[in-house]
Amino acid sequence: MEDQIISERFTRGLKALSAIDGHAGENVVKSLEDIAPDFATYLIEFPFGDIYSRPGLDLRLREVATIAALAAMGNAAPQLKVHIEAGLNVGLNREEIVEIMMQMAVYAGFPAALNGLFAAKEVFAKLDQQ
Repeated sequence: MEDQIISERFTRGLKALSAIDGHAGENVVKSLEDIAPDFATYLIEFPFGDIYSRPGLDLRLREVATIAALAAMGNAAPQLKVHIEAGLNVGLNREEIVEIMMQMAVYAGFPAALNGLFAAKEVFAKLDQQ
């Protein structure tokens, strides 16, 4: 029974990961294969299989919360960039992402907001080049 539950979580998590992060999320999982494959499984099952798949908030609102939290942390630039791109994938626009970063100045300080804005600028530039 436990294997069936894990399998369902994993399948649900992969589906959510693909819908939210597209290739960026897949790249994170692949980058863990040689060092911590079990951690990659946990990453798929818990955040995406359990949390992102819950009812109550749509994916757009979940990404607003995630972008704000990562920006406020101030030390998670790689994850923030993945989730900025994910936010765009689920319907946020660039102006909304910039406003999220500006809002963080009030609660997390100007350094965190600046770091978030620079991360967003990098993501936007990368997408413009593609």
